[in-house]
Amino acid sequence: MCGRTSLAVDAATLADRFGVSVEAFEPRYNIAPGSELLAIRDDRPDRAAELTWGFVPPWADDPDEGPRPINARSESVAENRLFEDAFGSRRCLILADGFYEWAGPEGRKQPYRIERIDGEPYAYAGLWSPWAGDDAERWTCTILTTEANATVGEVHDRMPVMLEASEESTWLNGAGPGDWRSVFDPYPDDELRAFPVSTRVNDPTNDDPCVAEEVGSQSGLGEFGAD
Repeated sequence: MCGRTSLAVDAATLADRFGVSVEAFEPRYNIAPGSELLAIRDDRPDRAAELTWGFVPPWADDPDEGPRPINARSESVAENRLFEDAFGSRRCLILADGFYEWAGPEGRKQPYRIERIDGEPYAYAGLWSPWAGDDAERWTCTILTTEANATVGEVHDRMPVMLEASEESTWLNGAGPGDWRSVFDPYPDDELRAFPVSTRVNDPTNDDPCVAEEVGSQSGLGEFGAD
């Protein structure tokens, strides 16, 4: 799964990397569900704008009731009532530079950060959704997940669908389900690294560079949660 992510890259770097204009945003080191994520939508591929993390389908009676999933399993997304319409017509690139997972026994879980070895930003495969009612609008999203590669698998059995640069256009503009599903493979293992970070990341109000820095394990666990 993916329940915490980050994007602490300046707008100029993102504009150059993804070839889009970038709406003003605040760099974040510890982004939790319910917060804003920077995304490039398939209907506006020339700009990056914020979406709220937690998917609300357009047909929901009340956006504050019912599920607001932050993740969607890529293996079943096309058959899931919540996501089937968005899979067909509302895909997006969700921009990031790393994410966090936890490993170990309850009460002693160690947080780990996973990022590209070169530290460069990348995109998740995401779905977006508009909701309107009672003179209010919400624009929300979810991040697709897949089976973990070897690096992430030491920490968790699932990982977000991280797109290689060559897959981004396929996800946004591919001809149909066959094209879109082709990007669901785990990210190349040799391009990622995972390392322990401070348990300060457990509290999303701690949002500063320190939460993304490598530390020694603070839970008494060995590397990747082994005793």
